[in-house]
Amino acid sequence: MQLQGIRVIDLTRILSGPFCTMFLADMGAEVIKIEDPKGGDPVRHQGEAPNGYSYYFASFNRNKRSITLDLRAPEGKDILRELLKTADVVVNNYRPGIMDKMGFGREALSRIKPDLVSCNVTGFGLDGPYADRPSFDFIAQAMSGFMSVNGAANEPPMRAAPPISDLIAGSYAAMGILAALVRRARTGQGEEVTTSLTDGLTSMLAFLATNYFATGKLPLRTGNDHALASPYGLFEASDGQVAIAPSNDTFYDKLLVALELEHLRERPEFANNALRFANREAINAALNEKVRQKPIAHWIEKLNEAGVPCGRVLNIGEVFDDPQTQHQQMRLTIEHPEHGRLDVLGFPIKFSDEPCQIHRPPPTLGVDNEAVLGQLGLTAEAIASLKNRGII
Repeated sequence: MQLQGIRVIDLTRILSGPFCTMFLADMGAEVIKIEDPKGGDPVRHQGEAPNGYSYYFASFNRNKRSITLDLRAPEGKDILRELLKTADVVVNNYRPGIMDKMGFGREALSRIKPDLVSCNVTGFGLDGPYADRPSFDFIAQAMSGFMSVNGAANEPPMRAAPPISDLIAGSYAAMGILAALVRRARTGQGEEVTTSLTDGLTSMLAFLATNYFATGKLPLRTGNDHALASPYGLFEASDGQVAIAPSNDTFYDKLLVALELEHLRERPEFANNALRFANREAINAALNEKVRQKPIAHWIEKLNEAGVPCGRVLNIGEVFDDPQTQHQQMRLTIEHPEHGRLDVLGFPIKFSDEPCQIHRPPPTLGVDNEAVLGQLGLTAEAIASLKNRGII
């Protein structure tokens, strides 16, 4: 495994941080998830739990170990300090300043272990006028500009359904940690990595931001139509909608051949993308008149044969029944020793020689207390005493 031998202390909860540390665990790092003794990560109690175990928690905390630790208690902080001495990485998604108040700010961490890589996942960043504000995905979608460009024209802004800012920030955090570990291998020095929900989404504005930089004009909400290309979007087949995305003149020409609409080449208002974009309703109407004559399956086959990007709109159930999704193993089944079979999302990153794998089921709360604390030299009697006093 790529990260075998790397130990990560995971102080995160909910989603952005656990998503980050899951990537590291999937790639072979030993991730020790530290949870509050009173209930643990709140996600343990969210989502569907048909077998008594939250599938939401399971999908983002596989391959990790769990210990409980009251970090408000001096003894809990002492144990964390000893754990950090054995670690390569520590990740938190507390609000800025909390780690300092706990006694684990960057300077303190450097004293504990000079080559430690620390990572902060925040709402708005470690500093700046909004740094102290609480934030969740919905707020980040609103304040990053992301929500303003989603949805149909003349309708309110629309959020993305998945918690996309958490997932992007978690991905960036994992990327930053990996880069810091490479630097550490070269220099022997630790590093502090920071990413935020809002910055992550802002970085994803792509051409919507670059066009604004170039012109000063705000992008309009275009729904399923593309803001730069036409035709592009959902078209009406006889039995539903099909997504078609001919993003340049080459694909547009292939589309006309596949639809047997070559005569549209002679229409001056459709001569290039800029003109088609200006006359989007007319070009869409011409295509829909043809597409609605046949079912989705007909067009998927015909357009793919012609090399035109296209696809059917799948619901989530259809996604996991789809042969490509199954071939890519994007749904995995875990055998949990206490809760039976659990289905989780698969690995989006594929390695040819040492692929990601499930090597630990998602942990029950505190299941690794004895093993991890025993490695620190605590006796069974000392561990029992900590448990009795609510420290673990």
